[in-house]
Amino acid sequence: MKPREDNPCRPRHFKPGPCAPAALDSPAQQSLETSQTRLVITGALFALAFLVIGLRLVEVAGFKAGESRLARNHGVEKAEVSRADIIDRNGVLLATTLAAPSLYANPKQIQQNQDPRRVAQKIASVLPDLNESEIYAKLTSDKSFVWLKRHLTPSEEFAVNRLGIPGLMFQSEERRVYPKGSLAAHVVGFVGIDDKGLAGIERGFDEVLHDRREPVELSLDLRLQYILRDEILRQIADFRAEGGMGLIMDVNTGEVLALVSLPDFDPNNPGTANEKTIFDRVTLGTYEMGSTFKIFNTAMALETHTATLASSYDATNPIHIAGFTIHDDHPQRRWLTVPEIFQYSSNIGSVKMALDAGTERQRDFLGRLGLLKTPAFELPEVAAPLVPAPWHTINTMTVAFGHGISVSPLQMASAVSAVVNGGVMHRPTIIKHQAGSPVAGQQVLSPRTSEDMRRLLRLVVERGTGKQVNAPGYLVGGKTGTAEKVAAGRYERKGLLSSFVGAFPITDPRFLVMISIDEPHGNKQSFGFATGGWTAAPAVGRVVQRMAPLMGIQPVDEDSPEIRRSLMVDSLTPQGRALAAN
Repeated sequence: MKPREDNPCRPRHFKPGPCAPAALDSPAQQSLETSQTRLVITGALFALAFLVIGLRLVEVAGFKAGESRLARNHGVEKAEVSRADIIDRNGVLLATTLAAPSLYANPKQIQQNQDPRRVAQKIASVLPDLNESEIYAKLTSDKSFVWLKRHLTPSEEFAVNRLGIPGLMFQSEERRVYPKGSLAAHVVGFVGIDDKGLAGIERGFDEVLHDRREPVELSLDLRLQYILRDEILRQIADFRAEGGMGLIMDVNTGEVLALVSLPDFDPNNPGTANEKTIFDRVTLGTYEMGSTFKIFNTAMALETHTATLASSYDATNPIHIAGFTIHDDHPQRRWLTVPEIFQYSSNIGSVKMALDAGTERQRDFLGRLGLLKTPAFELPEVAAPLVPAPWHTINTMTVAFGHGISVSPLQMASAVSAVVNGGVMHRPTIIKHQAGSPVAGQQVLSPRTSEDMRRLLRLVVERGTGKQVNAPGYLVGGKTGTAEKVAAGRYERKGLLSSFVGAFPITDPRFLVMISIDEPHGNKQSFGFATGGWTAAPAVGRVVQRMAPLMGIQPVDEDSPEIRRSLMVDSLTPQGRALAAN
C-alpha cells in the first residue's frame, strides 16, 4: 500500500518531524528537568516535615501516657463518673463537682536540670498557701513522684503553668464544691480527698450520688435555712451561749425544711472543723428537754382518759421523794386544772397526772410517738434516745416534766408534729416529698386530743410562759422548756438548755419551729433570766414573722370573734369562764 503523504511521522530528509525526539541539550528539556527536580525536593521536604511532626506526636503521647502511668502507680485515678449534684427543694445548688487539676512533681527530673531550692521558691510564690521548706524537702527526695497540691483553682493552674518548670505536672481530677458554704453544712456533709462521702447526705447517699446523673433533691428550703440560722446566731450572741440548734418541719409530711446546728463549719474546708463544729446537735445530740415534754404528758392523760380538761390536781406543796424535791418554778400553791398545769408549767401537777396514768401507759404512749427508739432518718448522724431501764415509778414522775429521758431535737419535733396535726405520726425526712404522691403516716392519737392540745399550746403563748413569742397575726401555739444539763452524773444549775417548740397557724397547723439555746446567760433585756421563754421563744417568733409571708400565710386579726371562737382559749381557765359568764 502506498504510504499516505500526509502522515506526520513519515521520515523526511529536509527537517525532523514533530514526533522525533528533541535534542538532549535543548532549552525545553533543561527546563523540564529543572521543574521535576524542584518537585522532588519539595515533596521530600514535606515528607520530612510530616515525619518530624508524627514522631513528635508519638513522643508527646508517650510522655503523657508515662505521666498517667506514673500518677496511677502512686494511687491516682481520674474519676470516671462524677457525683450527682445536691439541690434544695427549689433547685438551689448545694453541692456539685468541678474539674480541679492536682499538681505533682518528679523530683529526679527537677534535680537533674534545675536548682530545687529555686524551684521551691517559684512554686511558693504562686501558691502562697504552701510552705516553701516543705516543697523543697519534697523536691530533694529520691522519689519520682510527690504531690505538691491537690485540687488547684483555674488561676492557680495558670500561674504554675507560667513558671514553665519541667518536672511539674498536672493530674486531671475533680473537686466537690459547696456553693452555700456553712449554711447547710450538717445536712449536706462533705466528701474526702478520694471523693467518698464522710458526713451528711454525702455519706448517707454516697452510692446513690455515684450511680445517678440527676440531682438529689432535699426537702430543705434555703430561704428558711438562712432565716433560722440567722436568728439562732443572734440569740447565741445576745445571751453569750455555747451554741444553739433548731429546725423547721412541715407537720403534715414530716419534711425538714430547715436544720441548723451551731457552731458549724465550712464543708469546702472540712479540715478546719473540730469536734464541736462538726457535731450535729439536732440529730446526733440527745438532751433532757425539760418542760416541752409536758406536751406529751398532757396529751397522754387526755388520750388515755385518765384526765380531762376539767380535771384538777393539788399543786399546793412540793413533792419529796427518795431524797429529792420536785417543785414548781412558777408556784401557784393551790389546786390547778389541767389547762392551768400546762399554762403555768407546773411540775407538781404534771407528776400527779403521770402517776394517775401509770408507767405502762406512759411508756406505751411515748413509744407510739417514736421517742423510745432511734428515728429512721436519711442522715447517718442519728442518735438513739436515752430511756430509763428499768422504768420505775420515780422515772415516771421525772419523765412527766422532761427529766430522766433524753431525746434528740429531731425526735422532739416529729412527736410534737403528730400531737398538733390531728394525731398522725410521719417519719421525719430530709428528702423532698414529690407532689401528688401519698404521704405515709400512722394515727397515734385521736383528732379530739390533738384539737385540745392545740388550744392548750395557744394558751401558753397568750397567757403562759410563751408570751415572748410575739408573732402577732400568725397564731403561734407552743411550749417552753428549760432543763439543766447533766455533766459527770450531776445536774449543772447554770448549764441550761433553753427551748421553745411552736406550731402555726395553730388553728390549722402547717409548720413547726423549734429552737434550743445551749448554756445561755441572762442579759438586761431578759432581766437576767436565761429560760426558754426569754431566749428561745422570741427567736421562734421572729422566724415565724419572716417565713410566713414566704410560705403564703397571711396574718389574721387574732382578736376577731371568729378566731376567738375557733380557739376557745378563753374557756380553758376559770378566769376566762368567769369573764364569759359576765
